[in-house]
Amino acid sequence: MPITISSVNIEERKNLGLRAGDTVRVWQKITDRVVEKDKVKEKSRLQAFEGLILARKHGGEAGGTFTVRKVIDGVGVERIFPLFTPTIDKIEILKRAKVRRAKLYHIREKATKEIRKAMRHERSTKPESKVVEVPKTETKE
Repeated sequence: MPITISSVNIEERKNLGLRAGDTVRVWQKITDRVVEKDKVKEKSRLQAFEGLILARKHGGEAGGTFTVRKVIDGVGVERIFPLFTPTIDKIEILKRAKVRRAKLYHIREKATKEIRKAMRHERSTKPESKVVEVPKTETKE
């Protein structure tokens, strides 16, 4: 009879085959403590974090982690998730990409360059304000 230490299906998580370049959606359980009339209630909800996996570290052992990056309103947000944590409800692999590197840290600089380039292009395409003088009409006195 096997002894269950964690509520996570470890074999299932190992067999996911997460690697750099995958686009994933990670569903994480968030617990909030709410105090109502001297009673403490714990509410839990699921929150999705969707992005690109930049790195996978520490292999398939107990301390294995993966880094996910997404851009929200022009700001890059990265989160490091432990692979075998019970707070992760499920991991959906949305897209797999063929990449040539094991760690995609260079995407951080690439994204900022693209944003900078877009801002430069936006600045140059704005219509310039021109001052136009309206000829004065002669008034009879």
